[in-house]
Amino acid sequence: MKQINFRGNFSGFLNFNMIILCCILLFGNYSNAQNKNQITIGTIDSISSKVLNEQRKIWIHLPRSVQYKGFSIQKYPVVYLLDGDAHFSSVVGMIEELSEINGNTICPEMIVVGIPNTNRTRDLTPTHSDIDLPFVNKGLSEQSGGGEKFTEFLEKELIPYIDSKYPTAPYKTLIGHSFGGLTVMNVLTNHTNLFNSYVAIDPSMWWDKQKFLKETTKTLSTKNLANVSLFLGVANTMEDNMDLLKVRKDTSVITKHIRSALDLNDFLSQNKKSNLQYQYKYYKDDNHGSIPLIATYDALRFLFSFNQLKLSIGEQMNFNKAVFAKIEKHYENVSKHLGYKVNIPEQVVNVYGYQALSKKDNDLAGYLFKLNVTNYPESPNVFDSLGDFYEANGDKKNAIANYQKALTLDKDFPETRPKLEKLLK
Repeated sequence: MKQINFRGNFSGFLNFNMIILCCILLFGNYSNAQNKNQITIGTIDSISSKVLNEQRKIWIHLPRSVQYKGFSIQKYPVVYLLDGDAHFSSVVGMIEELSEINGNTICPEMIVVGIPNTNRTRDLTPTHSDIDLPFVNKGLSEQSGGGEKFTEFLEKELIPYIDSKYPTAPYKTLIGHSFGGLTVMNVLTNHTNLFNSYVAIDPSMWWDKQKFLKETTKTLSTKNLANVSLFLGVANTMEDNMDLLKVRKDTSVITKHIRSALDLNDFLSQNKKSNLQYQYKYYKDDNHGSIPLIATYDALRFLFSFNQLKLSIGEQMNFNKAVFAKIEKHYENVSKHLGYKVNIPEQVVNVYGYQALSKKDNDLAGYLFKLNVTNYPESPNVFDSLGDFYEANGDKKNAIANYQKALTLDKDFPETRPKLEKLLK
């Protein structure tokens, strides 16, 4: 696919503020996203697992900046999604909305790896459970307890495979609901460093007659979780005559699910010495089936609260060196949180480069376009834009050189060839 055209008509740029510009970029993205008569949000890959002794399908979503450029310029955090066949479309949609649409930077652009099930009970239960009616019947009991093997599959096979094939950054998130939430808590507790952040949505902490809950709290009470984040969402699975106070005193089987989740929150909230970055939310108006959508949204906002670039309308419209210094400092902070260097996104620098150029602030415009070349040397767009800068300043030689470089990287890059041919006449 062709790359998004970030250039625009810089001579009239001041007629647009950043919000309008982002909508224009979005429209361009959307039109390019169509593949004939299909709208595609991901692809199906697969991996042969020796640990699980089976072929496992995986659903992959790549950020739009990868999709349209057709090659990797930057690296992206990865979200690993349990019950991937159930939640893939909603999680992909949320991440796109919060990271790309309308200029949002609430969370980073991320790769999503959905993991569909083959034997859900086997893979997503960390221990074997005896029959525990009405939750665990004979069939579930016999299949249960393969969670450690599944975690081994994640650690030794799936994650290395994803890292070898896709443009991944070191930061990883694990999201799971119900039995998936149980798996999230098992990995957090017993394989803590496998992921940087965790999302447990209405986890089945009643598992194995609450023995797993007891082991979890015992193990976590001894751990330093300073560099780990966890979001816990709990649904309303009570009868109408119950509330959060009454349910804690209840001993019936029917309330064991929510009581176990509330007990987990009590422990996590009180265990301050662990240094866990933790947020809990109870969803009064959502049940066990409806909670994944809203809880994932809240979790992404919590886990990546440091990511949003906040500029006033005045700063956007009256961009200058001081505003860009603020942007640079912001991405230094993002880098600190994610644990690796995050360059300012190419499109952000490009947008402000053209704004500076339209104001004839050539020092700032030149700095920005050259910064993009340094940060994204594989992108034809950055060389095309630097060519525009030189052309606007009457430097024909350097304009030609950069247009030629853009076409070397992508011979079909739109608009570059006509500009180059015009200068060569």
